[in-house]
Amino acid sequence: MNPLHPKKLLHSKWTKVHVIQKLKHFSVVKVIYDEDSNVIECIIRAEMNAEEFAINWRDLKDSQQWLQGWK
Repeated sequence: MNPLHPKKLLHSKWTKVHVIQKLKHFSVVKVIYDEDSNVIECIIRAEMNAEEFAINWRDLKDSQQWLQGWK
């Protein structure tokens, strides 16, 4: 399990464990919080082609899917 705090999400870098369509390296480009500082939306961008995806930020904690940093 990757240690992760929602306040530290923005600009963090991630590596997808199982590569899909040659997209492996991602960075968090947008995080939207509600008035209680809970994450409402998390957007990651693929470094290879700048394609953006909305994900559940808690999925980044799963070390079976994501690794912190670019590996």
